[in-house]
Amino acid sequence: MQRFHWERELLQGWLDNQPTPAGELYARSASGGRIDWAAIAASPGYDEMKQELLEEGSRLADRPIPELTQELYGLFEATGNRLAYEGVYFERRRRLTTFALLHLLFPGEPPYARRLEETIESILAETTWCLPAHMKDESVDRGIDLFAAETGFALGEIAALIGERLPRELTDAMKAQVNRRLFVPYLTLGPYHWETAEHNWAAVCAGSIGAAALLIEPDAARRAAMCAKAVGAMNHYLSGFGEDGACLEGPGYWNYGFGYYVYFADLLRRATGGRADLFEDGKVRRIALFQQQCYLAGNRPANFSDAMPRVNVHLGLSDYLAALHEETEHPPLAVRAAFLDDHCARFAPALRNVIWFRPEARRGADWQPGSWYLPDAQWMISRRAADAGTFGFAAKGGTNDEPHNHNDVGHFILLADDDPAFAADLGCGEYTAQYFGADRYAYDCTGAHGHSLPMIDGRGQASGAASHAIVLEASTSELEDRFVLELAACYPASGLVSLQRSFDWVKSGPPRLTLTDTYRFAAQAAQITECIVTRCRPRVIEDGRILIAGTRHTAVLEYEAGLFEAAVEERMFANHYGVREHYYRLQLIAQPGTSKLFAAELRFVFR
Repeated sequence: MQRFHWERELLQGWLDNQPTPAGELYARSASGGRIDWAAIAASPGYDEMKQELLEEGSRLADRPIPELTQELYGLFEATGNRLAYEGVYFERRRRLTTFALLHLLFPGEPPYARRLEETIESILAETTWCLPAHMKDESVDRGIDLFAAETGFALGEIAALIGERLPRELTDAMKAQVNRRLFVPYLTLGPYHWETAEHNWAAVCAGSIGAAALLIEPDAARRAAMCAKAVGAMNHYLSGFGEDGACLEGPGYWNYGFGYYVYFADLLRRATGGRADLFEDGKVRRIALFQQQCYLAGNRPANFSDAMPRVNVHLGLSDYLAALHEETEHPPLAVRAAFLDDHCARFAPALRNVIWFRPEARRGADWQPGSWYLPDAQWMISRRAADAGTFGFAAKGGTNDEPHNHNDVGHFILLADDDPAFAADLGCGEYTAQYFGADRYAYDCTGAHGHSLPMIDGRGQASGAASHAIVLEASTSELEDRFVLELAACYPASGLVSLQRSFDWVKSGPPRLTLTDTYRFAAQAAQITECIVTRCRPRVIEDGRILIAGTRHTAVLEYEAGLFEAAVEERMFANHYGVREHYYRLQLIAQPGTSKLFAAELRFVFR
């Protein structure tokens, strides 16, 4: 569906009629207000942010700019390792972001300007701004990936905001390199695969190039042509969402993809005097609401797919959306993303975390409680606040053919405050060539065996679109939520005629979750293994009763005694940053023909 369409000529007319200097396209919020950098630097409301920047500036001050060598670049092709090259690449971007923001806040400090200039010069000299993992099918002169686009956008913003304080020849070189590496190939060598992608690549790549064009492209026709192409890509990006606004890639990718959608939309709206408005759509409004719906407790979201178990919030983006839509919540300060949280050190969100942050906004100590069913994603999410703490439950249907897919149809999460997850999603594993290759579902993070799902005769769910849920019931109320799924399609060749999984989440008093799996086989029942993935060490108290103890709360798993043999397996996996972590796989094993029904109750015991 083409939600937004403005011909290049129309955009060019609007842009020509709004000859706003690039540096004046920035405002304090969606509702306007001039940026006063001196006032921000003097305001106590920004003290924590400023301290983070100053400390990072001090750390980087006397360190040499790390070198991106051909040896590092070749590691991905040779071994599949991404982290070695990317660690150096992102350290260079961190220097760029840190010294640019410090120079904006403290323009009278000469060392910040000098280090910023040195960093820019080194980035302009890089052979490519793309990561090696994204360059398998692209030549250096043609390649545009997420990070090349982000780099060009960052340089465009720095030129617009600080350009007059930098040497003229350096500013000219920045613009020339953005033109050579982004503008020329975008206009003449495409289309690129991401121009029609229905995920974050479309928003980040096209949004970055369109925004950079608005800021530094002097030719009106070329500027309008790039913006028209970017708007087309944004339509594809929006097509990747259902009408419920859920981001199947999770809140981290929502921050990322939707963030760049908003950054471009904001600049385009201001540059055209409000005529080209990418916010004027109900679906965009519902996407904006997704963030406050997906959190279960504090900074812990329903982290299905390649989402992290903890995701802090970009308050700049959130406060901008709250000014745009009154139903959008200002997030609690406790979940603010610190400057160092973004290991990629992206300039665009870091800048807006400063200029769009509203320290005077009214915020709660935590997210507002509530329950939501997102019908297109087939997610049930509930956040329960009680005197004893905050409790969160989430379960998903969907398919095993989703963006950043895990084989996880019917999987669920159960949290309480800051305790380790009682029923966990491991989240995102280390990105390697193999992780995105033929062996993807051998990893614990991605395979069915690393999720709270049944195994049939030792086999987990199949991957692919045919492996899907049918939602039989989804209801929410003040006291109880109910979610019922048919999952037999996820287990082909298992002999299953039906596998109904029901969740009953009772929120009155001490919250409790009842999980019921009902099996029907065409012939002889197979061996059933019920699995629960937890970050807490389970302890079998007696047949039919298992204790799962956190640091503050305890969950008790109760099931019918005599039908299952309990086993606990401790396993290790590599998280997104390559760090080894452990988890527990609790298995309840029934022999063939002994059980067609599994019913278990997980309830909290307060200590």
